[in-house]
Amino acid sequence: MKSFEEYRDLVNRNLSPLLRSLGPMPGELEEAMCYSLEAGGKRLRPVLLLASCEMAGGTAEDALPFACALEMIHTYSLIHDDLPALDNDDLRRGRPTNHMVYGEAGAILAGDGLLNCAAELMARSAAEREDALGARAMYCVLRHAGVSGMIGGQSADVSSEEQEPTEETLTYIHSHKTADLIEAAVEAGLILAGAAPEAIEDGRRFGYHFGLAFQMTDDLLDVIGDPKKMGKRTGLDAEHQKMTWVAFRGVEETRLDAAKQIRLAKEALDRLGLDSRIHRQLADSLLDRNN
Repeated sequence: MKSFEEYRDLVNRNLSPLLRSLGPMPGELEEAMCYSLEAGGKRLRPVLLLASCEMAGGTAEDALPFACALEMIHTYSLIHDDLPALDNDDLRRGRPTNHMVYGEAGAILAGDGLLNCAAELMARSAAEREDALGARAMYCVLRHAGVSGMIGGQSADVSSEEQEPTEETLTYIHSHKTADLIEAAVEAGLILAGAAPEAIEDGRRFGYHFGLAFQMTDDLLDVIGDPKKMGKRTGLDAEHQKMTWVAFRGVEETRLDAAKQIRLAKEALDRLGLDSRIHRQLADSLLDRNN
């Protein structure tokens, strides 16, 4: 297996070339899509997909189109999240958000374009395989990204603004808005490697608990984080009266809840029984994240 940095570099080298390999597109649309896609970031989801595939005996080469497609989906979701109708953010990864540069219409189309390119990229890769694993992985990613997954969580997040937080609603929002794409990364990587169903389920459980902890720490950072390190404004959750774990449980209890989710994520890895060093490193470092 490669290191986290090696997987991330592999993704960064191939994101834009794979996007452009799908065919010609209007210049300003391509520019707007690449503006956000090439803005950097942790590349957490594609790295998890590649590492999950290789730890189960697959290859990064086979998984790369799916990993890059997942990052395209994640990037589209950020572009749309930042729009005035949703989170109304003007800074992302230390740069003006997409709609601040290309206008609202340009940002909407850039997000639409990335989502469709992701589906096209996965479909092309699946069609080139002699087995059904590519189609299964594509279904997994799109299901987790769809209305019963990430989009469903985003919808609940918007509709719950200014409401009193409850554990049931918060868990629904976090498990779908954030955890679903992380589940998709681990699950799809294992599917591409031909892993057994019980291994895929253990991988999904890791993604679920890791995703909840990730969003809990994200809620913490919006309260106590350094905007310079994060590359975006803080305090927006309270400003928009968002339903967050900190608003429900407070800072210290949110820390404890995140630590519990990390413990559950690592227990899922124990059951998985594969060389999951990347996954464990990410889990161990999550509570100390500063961006």
